[in-house]
Amino acid sequence: MLLMYGCQEEQDTAKTEPSRLEANSFLKPQDIGSEFDEPPLISHVQVVDLDRDDLLDIVVCDIGNNSVSWIRQESPGVYVETLLAKDMAAPSHVQVIDFDGDGDLDLIVSLLGILFPNNDRIGSILILENAGKNTFVKHLVADKIARAADVRAADLDGDGDMDLASVQFGYLDGDTRWFENLGDWQFKSNLLQSLSGGINVEVIDIDKDGDKDLITLISQEWEEIYLYLNDGGGNFTTKRLYGSSNDDYGSSGIYLADLDKDGDTDILYTNGDSFDYTPPRPRPWQGVNWLENKGSLSFEFHRIADFGGAYNARPLDVDKDGDLDLFVVSSFNLWEKPEAQSFIWLENDGQMKFSKRNIASNPTHILAFELGDFNKDGKVDMITGGMHVYPPYDRMARIVLWQNNWEE
Repeated sequence: MLLMYGCQEEQDTAKTEPSRLEANSFLKPQDIGSEFDEPPLISHVQVVDLDRDDLLDIVVCDIGNNSVSWIRQESPGVYVETLLAKDMAAPSHVQVIDFDGDGDLDLIVSLLGILFPNNDRIGSILILENAGKNTFVKHLVADKIARAADVRAADLDGDGDMDLASVQFGYLDGDTRWFENLGDWQFKSNLLQSLSGGINVEVIDIDKDGDKDLITLISQEWEEIYLYLNDGGGNFTTKRLYGSSNDDYGSSGIYLADLDKDGDTDILYTNGDSFDYTPPRPRPWQGVNWLENKGSLSFEFHRIADFGGAYNARPLDVDKDGDLDLFVVSSFNLWEKPEAQSFIWLENDGQMKFSKRNIASNPTHILAFELGDFNKDGKVDMITGGMHVYPPYDRMARIVLWQNNWEE
């Protein structure tokens, strides 16, 4: 069992109230992208204007099809999906960024090898170099590694080019590494930590000293969040920011934002993973949390709300009252019950106390989630992706655009 690090898990501060969202129907769902024959297995989506035509698109990691695809907004409100790369062994995460500095957008992709935990060294990291005219050239960064769950690009050693940071989930074995860019698409691997269960790696200058630090989420039996403090030259000092006392906590995602708007960066943290259970089921300790940045590299844990299967959360001041509300999706819930919620809104009262508002119970099994203003009306819309790994299969969707029609 792991010990709590400098804090205690608090009780649920959210109170359940009648749903304004369902009554007002301010989110309008629309299925976009390709149709499907088998239950969709979408692991990640990124909202980005890939072709730089001033219309937002979506890049999709599809484990069911072992592909990375592009849902292009060809004209306002018209979406067409195109395959960018096939034969991608269980793509788990994509970052769209100008990696080589040539003015167009490349794709950094982490590959699990297979969806479920495995001890074999079947993971890999690829860069899809944008060669123009919507064509991409594959460059292999690393292969035969533990299942790679996340990878991010940044100049980690201060030499002016982009390096990579990754977490490799594996199963009983896994790593956190950074890959030094040696030029000509060659990379040197540097080990930071040997713990299985890595889910997310985030890049941020947390101490505001001008270099890039890393924050990672480690699940499995660890259930911990780590900071890797950079000295500017790619040398990192490790600090544990949080560790749950529950080694079955089900960590599922982190996202960095100034949640309380006090001028520093906090950590939004979900714990709702249930892949270890057969069949997968929500657990009473699953939900939404935040780690408040207290300064001096110290963070305080707060419970926001209980929510079975909580997988990804994003902040958005949807009601324009000056504070950040939270939107959360669930991948694991009691889907045989029609009322089981897959998408909720946590309304902030301005004091970091939250009220639950239901959004949807259809579709179910939502895992991927991102935000973006797709119709350029000044209101942030939402994209979700379904990970339908277990029954029932009666309320499925692959990619859904939730158009925000909030009225003041």
